[in-house]
Amino acid sequence: LKPGHGKTHRAYLWSYCTGAFEPTKAVVFDFADSRAGRHAKAFLGAWRGTLVCDDYSGYKALFEQGVVEAGCLAHARRKFYELWANHQSQIAAEALELFGRLYKVEDEVRELDAAARQRIRQERSRPWSKALHTWLQAHRLKVPDGSAIAKAIDYSLNRWAALVRYIDDGRLPADNNWVENQIRPIALGRSNWLFAGSLRAGQRTAAIMSLVHSARINGHDPYAYLRDVLERLPTQPARRIGELLPHRWQPVQAAT
Repeated sequence: LKPGHGKTHRAYLWSYCTGAFEPTKAVVFDFADSRAGRHAKAFLGAWRGTLVCDDYSGYKALFEQGVVEAGCLAHARRKFYELWANHQSQIAAEALELFGRLYKVEDEVRELDAAARQRIRQERSRPWSKALHTWLQAHRLKVPDGSAIAKAIDYSLNRWAALVRYIDDGRLPADNNWVENQIRPIALGRSNWLFAGSLRAGQRTAAIMSLVHSARINGHDPYAYLRDVLERLPTQPARRIGELLPHRWQPVQAAT
């Protein structure tokens, strides 16, 4: 809401997660008044690492400043799945078969350590990724510009280096489904919430949801977590405030 203006303003929740294979489990929601890339730039600040994301243009400035781009294989696959589901496209079905080969490897390496995951991907995923790339190039020459299948193929070809980056880094997931799973409760709930009272209220809500959802993915009961934290906050030394973060928190009973 925009108090005093008698109207509403569209705002957005940006979601940031630690990697799916990282030992630290955390999700942070950032409430912003637009989808402009400056919000991601401001949030990440001086951070330099590998960002797993889709092809949204708002991330592009980050890559120019040293952040490494890793593409989302699920987004590339989804382009073909929609064509197959809606139009029974046989070309799309062929693409889905090749994507499926890559995901079969991911099913098998999910519980392994990063070194083993990387080794198996290089042995088994790389040949399938080359086969997919060859298939994409060959079929792009056969389909008309501007067609739905051409757009699906172009999405993968234009981002190919980013899409296969995970093969050479066992720390990386093949897609950003992990963060999308954290967004799902927000997407389901917003039809009930409808509004935040103001931009500041939205920012406070995002902070609370960050704690609640981070508690959940760390296996805590969010209510028990928040109740304990609120009871301990008045006497918790500032230098030890990090102990109350969801991925570090221990209930008093367990700590004593």
